[in-house]
Amino acid sequence: MLRLLLTTALAAGLAPAAFAQSITVGAANVSSYLDPGRDHSNVGSQFYYNAFDTLIDRDHSKLEPEWVPALATEWSLVAPTVMELKLREGVTFHNGEPMNADDVVFSLNRMIQATFPPYVVRAKDRLGNFTKAEKIDDYTVRIHAAREEPLWETLISLQQVMIIPEDYTKALSGDPHVAEDGDYEAFSLAPVGTGPYKIAAFQPGEKIVYERFDAFWGDAAPLQTATVVQIAETASRLTALKTGEADIVTNIAPDQLMLIENDPELKTAGSATALFHVMIMNMNHPKLQDPRIRQAMSLAIDRDVLNEALWLGKAVVPSTHTMKEMGALHQPDLVTFEFDPDRAKALLAEAGYDGFEITFDTAPTYYTNGLLAAQAIMEMWAAVGINGRVNVQDQWSGSDPEMMARNWSNPMYFADPFGSFGVMWAPGGPSESEGRFNTDAEYAEKWERFRFSTDVEARKAAYAELMEEIAQDPPVLPLYRPFESWGMNKSVNWAPMPGHIPYVLDFRAGSISLADS
Repeated sequence: MLRLLLTTALAAGLAPAAFAQSITVGAANVSSYLDPGRDHSNVGSQFYYNAFDTLIDRDHSKLEPEWVPALATEWSLVAPTVMELKLREGVTFHNGEPMNADDVVFSLNRMIQATFPPYVVRAKDRLGNFTKAEKIDDYTVRIHAAREEPLWETLISLQQVMIIPEDYTKALSGDPHVAEDGDYEAFSLAPVGTGPYKIAAFQPGEKIVYERFDAFWGDAAPLQTATVVQIAETASRLTALKTGEADIVTNIAPDQLMLIENDPELKTAGSATALFHVMIMNMNHPKLQDPRIRQAMSLAIDRDVLNEALWLGKAVVPSTHTMKEMGALHQPDLVTFEFDPDRAKALLAEAGYDGFEITFDTAPTYYTNGLLAAQAIMEMWAAVGINGRVNVQDQWSGSDPEMMARNWSNPMYFADPFGSFGVMWAPGGPSESEGRFNTDAEYAEKWERFRFSTDVEARKAAYAELMEEIAQDPPVLPLYRPFESWGMNKSVNWAPMPGHIPYVLDFRAGSISLADS
């Protein structure tokens, strides 16, 4: 695309700086809707940071959290359970409306006091300690929590509490003075934020066009436009990159990197992303209720071999459910997940496993190397005597009572064990709500100590206890942190930043530049 623009610009007699402000991204997937509040997916996480802002941001160039002002210029606790924030003045939404406390309170309470079903889920799994936001004056708001909150800035900087315009949203359907489900559905197809780019065009599942928003409150966007198009097949994305139809392509597996790096016009960037590919197991399936069988399913898998075979050793295989991004809560010394085929065989014998078939569901292309991993796991299961079969299907089966095992991903939604393991396996969280995981009073007590203690060491100790429960009655096995790569034209200066949640396409000032601009 850059080459095409260059040819066009030279033919028109334009200087290079006049053309080199637009890029095209070939993405493996494009969302079917765009609403930062309801979105929870790896696909969706790519697309919000360019167009929306939170009240508090962080320096994404750093691994350790360093909080910086965004739509709030300052914040402080005025009581143990109340945070007051001063809002930035002069902020304009993409539709021209000025932002004030009414918009902020509306945006926060649509999540904290959610009634729209998709928001209810997100409010429950990460915002459940907040009770309300209130307006103090046009540029001052307060957020109230039910109990002391150890993660104030972390939770206020979540994608799910990005700020949207109240009047615009309410007027999208029905009564313009009332927030209705139809308004939120409509917003997801015509989103408006305050970020450096406005969403100029959106074709669900196909295409997103970002356009520089000249009234942005911060540093001007470095690109005039950025177009993201879905190119589902890896080979097609590589072709688009080589022909110049795309300037960046996403989700390139390690064994494809040399095809890019051998081209003098192209380069790659990548990292072991803050996300686990996992195997989940349905502890409520009649055939899998004995935890020894699920322990055996886990112990049979040589994750180091998967890493070498599928990721050329570039992925990260964890000993427990932890990541270095979790900072003080990172606990690599815990050993929760191991490879022990002899122990797996013994547990199967103890459980009286009679060779019944265990199915493993996977989508064909959604996860990089997902199908290959599933096929390799079947061979590892067979080596200990487990009769496994891969079931390839596009639809999500995690809530199906007939699901036995499947691949999934568990991202770091925010930099804390609560923001990864906790979002999925908290009491009443998505895994329990979908019927494949159970908690009891003992688990809940450990969870409460982990979640709400203001002492880091107490939180670490409680989390270690939770991991021991997971080892004894496993619902999940983190396979690895995949090494995800992006290919790009050498004229594009961009790489994923360590402080972002996984997959974010950050095209803000300081995050991308073009050699020709």
